[in-house]
Amino acid sequence: MELTAAVYRLTSAFPPGESFGLTSQLRRSAISIPSNIAEGHGRMNARELKRFLLIARGSGSELQTQLELAATLRFGDPQALKSAQSLALEVENMLFAFLARLRNNSS
Repeated sequence: MELTAAVYRLTSAFPPGESFGLTSQLRRSAISIPSNIAEGHGRMNARELKRFLLIARGSGSELQTQLELAATLRFGDPQALKSAQSLALEVENMLFAFLARLRNNSS
């Protein structure tokens, strides 16, 4: 959730012409991460949780690519961008660890 909020704050400073472009893509990728985690948890099934965690990881990878593009284009506050990139990496590492733990528990 912290990452999603950081992305929303970051993109609020993007050029107005980007509201249907990179701003929208970043926000959708960011909100997809906690949404998929919540949906997987709500299924109350380890296999479904794992599937939705993998989807969340995919959204995280997509988000990191979009943040890199925003940096290349020099959109948004550089400090806010760096913070979002750092949070995205942290979330990716957490998802990786969670998935590894689920794999180890199922074997």
